[in-house]
Amino acid sequence: MSRDKKNKSKHSKNSPKNGPLKMSDLMRDLQHFLDSNNDEQFTKAQIVKFGKFSDTKEISMLFSALDTMVKNNKLMYNEAEKTYQSTFKPQIIEGIIDHVNPRFAYLVCEGFDKDPIIENRHLNTALDGDRVRAMIVPSKNVREDERQTAEVLDIISRRREEFVGRVQKHARVCFVIADSKKIHEDFLVELEDAMDANEGDKVVVKIIKFEPGMKNPKAIITKVLGKSGENNVEMHAIMAEYGLPMEFEKNIDDEANQISDNITDNEIKKRRDFRNILTFTIDPADAKDFDDAISFLVLENGNYEIGVHIADVTHYVLPKTMLEREAQKRATSVYLVDRCVPMLPEKLSNGLCSLRPNEEKLTFSAVFELDNNAKIIKEWFGKTIIYSDMRFAYEEAQEIIENKTFADINFVSKPVMSSKYLDKNIDLEKVVTQAILKLNDLHLNLRKERFAKGAINFETVEVKFVLDEQGKPLKVVPKVRKAAHMLIEEFMLLANKRVAQFCYDYKKGKEQNVMVYRTHDQPDVEKLRTFSVFAKRFGYNLEPESNNISKELNKLMDDIVGKPEQNMLESIAIRSMAKAKYTTISMGHFGLAFDHYSHFTSPIRRYPDMMCHRLLESYLIDKPISERALVEEQCKHSSEMEKLAAEAERASIKYKQAEYMASMIGQDFEGIVSGVTEWGVFVEITSTKCEGLVRYADMSDDHYDLDAGNYRAIGRNTGNIIQFGDKKLVRVKAVDMEKRTIDLQLPKNNTNDDDLIIRSNKSKKRF
Repeated sequence: MSRDKKNKSKHSKNSPKNGPLKMSDLMRDLQHFLDSNNDEQFTKAQIVKFGKFSDTKEISMLFSALDTMVKNNKLMYNEAEKTYQSTFKPQIIEGIIDHVNPRFAYLVCEGFDKDPIIENRHLNTALDGDRVRAMIVPSKNVREDERQTAEVLDIISRRREEFVGRVQKHARVCFVIADSKKIHEDFLVELEDAMDANEGDKVVVKIIKFEPGMKNPKAIITKVLGKSGENNVEMHAIMAEYGLPMEFEKNIDDEANQISDNITDNEIKKRRDFRNILTFTIDPADAKDFDDAISFLVLENGNYEIGVHIADVTHYVLPKTMLEREAQKRATSVYLVDRCVPMLPEKLSNGLCSLRPNEEKLTFSAVFELDNNAKIIKEWFGKTIIYSDMRFAYEEAQEIIENKTFADINFVSKPVMSSKYLDKNIDLEKVVTQAILKLNDLHLNLRKERFAKGAINFETVEVKFVLDEQGKPLKVVPKVRKAAHMLIEEFMLLANKRVAQFCYDYKKGKEQNVMVYRTHDQPDVEKLRTFSVFAKRFGYNLEPESNNISKELNKLMDDIVGKPEQNMLESIAIRSMAKAKYTTISMGHFGLAFDHYSHFTSPIRRYPDMMCHRLLESYLIDKPISERALVEEQCKHSSEMEKLAAEAERASIKYKQAEYMASMIGQDFEGIVSGVTEWGVFVEITSTKCEGLVRYADMSDDHYDLDAGNYRAIGRNTGNIIQFGDKKLVRVKAVDMEKRTIDLQLPKNNTNDDDLIIRSNKSKKRF
């Protein structure tokens, strides 16, 4: 059956005539009609009928147009059948469905400046995330800068078959309303397949049947998570929504628990011994696992030996074990608002591989001899054993940096005098203070050099929640990055960079050595052009095609510090950047200004770091791993899982933000416009960093139209402009906990007039 027979309105057969018919308009509409049905043939009579032609003069024009289009090879004429058919050959493509709203989806694929759009009725049962085969269909008047239109032909693979949602019970069936904003179909579940779930329960459903023509996918409930609104239920639901595991299966925990805690003398002999060198960790106050430690030693020549010691996870997690397979599948730990869902079982993540104070631990280390200006004199990589003398929270290390003293610190974990200092008459507190102060000096030099080479200085504000025992948010506070955070970050960056460089350079031949690189491509020039035009409106100049775009961006970031438009311009600049990913091909890291960069420093929580450890070890023992295709496949999977984990983290933040603001309905807050869409503007409340939507439908002063290219909405009658970065006083109107959304309104425009809803003017054309 042809597409127009399924959907005759596609040809606008009910459209009235709009003045005298022009030959150019007729040929355009005729071409579109026949191209859209390129697999069918039509007689003149059928074309007249479809176009609802009745005027003799127009019918004559139609026949003339058909003759002309045949001569120009736009149409084929079948003399025997007396029929016309388009010569158009459809473009077949593959891509991933991004179901942005109930009306349409995007097809994320290569080869298009803008992802093609697919109307909901042409998805052919495809759901968000599915890989599909689709056809580009002709569209009238499509300019080069507009999106192409596509239709799904068939589904290559489903991204998932299980979904999370809330139960709505009826007399004979129940429906499950998906939590995901990108799943717009309700799942139909027979009562006998509902596992006795109650109204409002959060559940996991599995699709058992979804075919063309079905309004709702048929599903069964496979797990009842609990009552909606309970903190643990909601956190479990978020993990399930993104297909992420919440717990470990018993056999995996059992395998981890069977690993011995004992470090043998034979194992120690294989390693460089750092147990007698001052070593400590600096982590968040509430950290449960410590995967990196710093050692500090003043050498006889006046230089400094700095050891970056990383938990030797791959010593315990061996290839072809269940632990290895599970770590590879998970690829990353997931950090929700109230918990960490680890990549490795607790025996490893919080025990064997956690560099806890006053315990001997096996590590993989990058050791640097630095001069007083932080220039690398020597470097060494290899397996080690350490003894961490103490644990610092960031706040504690910061007090030492600021006050230059060890005294009066309220320790999270009070340090115990290590036995290695008991008989040496050493003032440990003084030694540690000097070490942290010198590490701070060295990190400042490393940081200065990095930015001199073009690293980008983006500093975005993050928040954390203060929760009660039930997980209810009591307060939202910004995360503050100070010198202690940047000190640790800089030495981790140094280790990651130098490990990548070592593996890249190892017996370098014609091809790159196999390694897991963390790459960050150059920003898209077109996006930078758009950003530069926008920034110019605020008086800032940016040359998007400059040979030193990083310098241009850093100058702009320096210029906007403290200005009202700072957050807005930083946000848009970040959106102009490429996304970082894992790959075996070193393409450099634009944001950090490194030629080669890897992830070596967090194997407890990232599988690519475990891969990096194995690859580095293979070079150190001169037995390089050469399975590039397999490593590349694992890199791709890790990048995808990292994205899912980030989305789950954001979902948990959105939920807690909605929960926090639910008690503040009717209250007014100052905010900044953080996004502009076709249906309203997003405003971020300054004091809480919670974001909500002000709908155009709730604005009584005017009808607003989106000016996407300039990040603003413009009033049709008044010309009023609401743009990204504007300060607004907003009132909390409503909170939807199920959708994790906050509705705001402007206090002076708090009426809800249905007539204010913006409607597009649809042009009236034939066919």
